[in-house]
Amino acid sequence: MNILFVVPYAPNPVRVRPYEFIRTLARRGHQVTVATLWTSEQERSDLEQLKATGVAVIAEPMRTLHSLLNSAKALLGSTPLQASYSWNPRLMTRIRETLRRIYVDAVHVEHLRGSRYAVGVRRFLENAGLPAQPPVIWDSVDSISYLFEQAVQTSRTLRSRLITGVELERTRRHEAWLVGQFERTLVTSALDRAAFIGLLNEYFPEALPALAERIEVIPNGVDLERFAFREPLQRPPATIIFSGKMSYHANVTAALHLVNDVMPLVWAQRPDVQVWIVGRDPTAEVRRLAESHPPLPESGRPRVVVTGAVPDMAEYIQAATIAVAPLLYGAGIQNKALEALACGTPVVATHQATAALNVVSGRELLIADGAEAFAQALLTLLADPDLRARLGAAGRRFVEEHHSWDAAVARLEAVYRTPPLR
Repeated sequence: MNILFVVPYAPNPVRVRPYEFIRTLARRGHQVTVATLWTSEQERSDLEQLKATGVAVIAEPMRTLHSLLNSAKALLGSTPLQASYSWNPRLMTRIRETLRRIYVDAVHVEHLRGSRYAVGVRRFLENAGLPAQPPVIWDSVDSISYLFEQAVQTSRTLRSRLITGVELERTRRHEAWLVGQFERTLVTSALDRAAFIGLLNEYFPEALPALAERIEVIPNGVDLERFAFREPLQRPPATIIFSGKMSYHANVTAALHLVNDVMPLVWAQRPDVQVWIVGRDPTAEVRRLAESHPPLPESGRPRVVVTGAVPDMAEYIQAATIAVAPLLYGAGIQNKALEALACGTPVVATHQATAALNVVSGRELLIADGAEAFAQALLTLLADPDLRARLGAAGRRFVEEHHSWDAAVARLEAVYRTPPLR
């Protein structure tokens, strides 16, 4: 098949879902043309590396000022800021030119930030008089309104609560409307599908049965070679890792909860434990976590390490004793949990972080909510190397059986064969 894949940010290993979808589609013999935006020289380099895999790339620069102006204009209307933030008319023009020039079997558009391009493609196809009408697939990834509903109540940062409060109602209405515009809407989990169905029931109840059929779950996978298994017994005895993009508000709240609420209970019994917060763009609040804690006794090592961006996330996860996902709110599948399970790193997570995964506490990982229960789960694992080994092996088996990218893309190929709307 020939796929036009529109993603409003440069695909790279951090933006794992579009990146792996594109790479796996190409590896499975499909022709993929990526239409995207870049905001830095690093992202331009990422796109050059993508081209080297045989993927065609159409890209336009996107300046921060342009995105901020888009958001300011959106405030005056009813469209969510997220749906306007990445709008670039030059990229839309090049997308239309591509559709006139080459035949495509499907158009795949990623995220709420890309939804305006999906609407633009739909309107173009309706009026262009092309000999064939490819289906338009909108990959919402998560329900952003479901995420915002939780953030308004739970986020530890005032900025996040204010932004999500302003965006919540317009995002709910817009997400429900978008489902009716395309052949299929994709999400990563059954929880997000249920959130969308709830929106449809509220805003378009008369069309609910037909529209609900258009929403499909395609979960994320893991690069099983990059995130290779490492025997848990071959790791240092007292290192905890929390990974992810550290400017993302749900991760910021989780990091603050981990260090300020959970770890004092752990350190009271295990003063030798070191915490690694690993991921790009840590906020000032996250960076202060490293600055505000004294070194570990005896060893003198930092009690909390905030790394920022690292060359290879897998190396850090494979070197840690325990991985944590202490999320207080979120949506979709948490890649941080899947990647740690793939590496054989035993995981402690909240119910919120694992709700989209078919895992059982005590079988593949430990699930705990609240600071005291979470701290006790960490202390139990730190004291029991046999339990760490058993959970590590079970976690790897789980990912191999349920979360390969090939399995996800096989389901995606079936979605691309959806007949176009009439």
